[in-house]
Amino acid sequence: MNTKITNGMVRDIDGVRRVFYDGYWIKAYEPPADTLRAKRQLIEALTRRLFNHVEHGINIPGKRLDEARQAYEAETDPQRRRVKGAMLAGALFNRATDIFTKLMELQELGIEIDSDNALMRECGFCLQEALDLGKLVLHRSGDEGIDELWGEPFRAFSIPVEAFYDSRYIKIAQALRDIDRIAQVMATTFTDNRLFPDVAEPVLRLAEAAKVKCETLRTDPVIFDVWADFVVAAENLAAVGPRLASAAAPEDLQLAADGLRILEQGKDLISYITRARVPMPKSTREYFDRCAAYEAAARARFQPRVQSVC
Repeated sequence: MNTKITNGMVRDIDGVRRVFYDGYWIKAYEPPADTLRAKRQLIEALTRRLFNHVEHGINIPGKRLDEARQAYEAETDPQRRRVKGAMLAGALFNRATDIFTKLMELQELGIEIDSDNALMRECGFCLQEALDLGKLVLHRSGDEGIDELWGEPFRAFSIPVEAFYDSRYIKIAQALRDIDRIAQVMATTFTDNRLFPDVAEPVLRLAEAAKVKCETLRTDPVIFDVWADFVVAAENLAAVGPRLASAAAPEDLQLAADGLRILEQGKDLISYITRARVPMPKSTREYFDRCAAYEAAARARFQPRVQSVC
């Protein structure tokens, strides 16, 4: 009797423990024990991860929170206010991490910390305000923000560790889905494009390597092979060049330059999603629009025009 596959189902596949979410069997890891120490370490790791993916200059120490708030509230220029709001969000996140660190030190001394402790509540307030201000923060690409990363420390603070890990698998499944979608659009965009006849294979290889990287933790012993495969696949796609005649027409030269730009943008977008392990819907949607425009231009250039017979 066949068992219906549902989200959250766990199986050993080829000797690897995997969990099913939204069409993908994702490599599964045992969550740490649900202790204050585990939550502190998790939030510290999530905070480092956050700052690794967002724009530069917003990793403000928690001890400078008051300064960051004053600078933000006093700013009237909209563009500068956005940046200062991002800096305030960074200071709030670091303040929350500072509080957790001290609470952990107290617990190690045998002092019990209740969930309604004033410092615990302050930590939650800091994370919630940082989440709200996180909408002002851009990804390092400058294209959009990644709200999911700002929300992760707050979720890790407010729910059991095991539940947090389960929620991460949902985000990873969404990231895997978008990696597949981007790769398929890239391959389709260059179908019948005589300047780039060999795009599909390196694109699909990058997508496969990216999905493996996306589901693999950095602490996993296989990360050395996984990361190397991913980097090499990206380098191989970056090495793809146009096939141009020795005396190419200006229109072909422009299409070649535009095609290289489309390939580079797609490679970068897959890399951004892979490393962040969350979708980037705005960037993906805009990239698909650029692909459609390029495909239409290439089709108009290369497909023979049908002449009417009078």
